[in-house]
Amino acid sequence: MKKTIKVAAAVIQNENNEILCALRSPTMSLPNLWEFPGGKLEEGENAREALVREIEEELDCKIVAGDVIADIHHEYEKVIVNLISIKAKIVSGKPVAKEHAEFRWVPIRELESLEWAPADLPTVSVLIR
Repeated sequence: MKKTIKVAAAVIQNENNEILCALRSPTMSLPNLWEFPGGKLEEGENAREALVREIEEELDCKIVAGDVIADIHHEYEKVIVNLISIKAKIVSGKPVAKEHAEFRWVPIRELESLEWAPADLPTVSVLIR
């Protein structure tokens, strides 16, 4: 039986109605695919707590986590990812690509133009609707 990994992802929107998208680096699993930034939940954390911690670690920003947009289970070859996408707002700092190859602010209507990690696609669909 495959292991399930719980992951929280931030859907951060700016005042121009653009979403912060992160390009996975060539050394990460699923290299060079776009995703919403975030990371794995640690023991005892809920999704919002994990997201605040992960965004501070990955982007060097402080956020406030809001409503859940999507709660997806996606089966990859070796694992099942339970991706919980959460609306978030940056309250201090500017995003810095510490782990990702790059970040990009993308208008919602252009999100489909990026090549996304499969688990993130349902969230993209929700945002476009």
